[in-house]
Amino acid sequence: MDTRQDELRRDLDATLQARKELGKEYEDALVDSFMKRLDARLDARVDRSAAGRMDDYEPSSRDRDRGRPRTPGRAGNRLAVASLALGIPLTAIAGTPEGGGFAGLLVCWAGIVGVNFAAALGNRRDGRGRRPRSDWD
Repeated sequence: MDTRQDELRRDLDATLQARKELGKEYEDALVDSFMKRLDARLDARVDRSAAGRMDDYEPSSRDRDRGRPRTPGRAGNRLAVASLALGIPLTAIAGTPEGGGFAGLLVCWAGIVGVNFAAALGNRRDGRGRRPRSDWD
């Protein structure tokens, strides 16, 4: 198991132990604290991934003026995976009565489906290898 997963497991264990010691009164605060740490880790991971992508960015001669990366489609796949990974906590939040209940779940998953549909559509368009008919395309 990698060290980041070990750290996350330790944080979750510590949160669960604190909940046992403090009781249910502090459950919301503990969950919020854990989610903030998890969000910070996800943000850092996305930032590292984006920085790595920018280092690998080499536009082809045809796409240089439009700023498209040389290998299309991979960013869309990562976006789809990230949206599904974030779907778990979003589902938990949206499924609560305060989060909208069933209607909240529908809105949450409609957004996730929309993101994945847009990513798939973007991959399909980029993967065709279309050549512009003119400089205006």
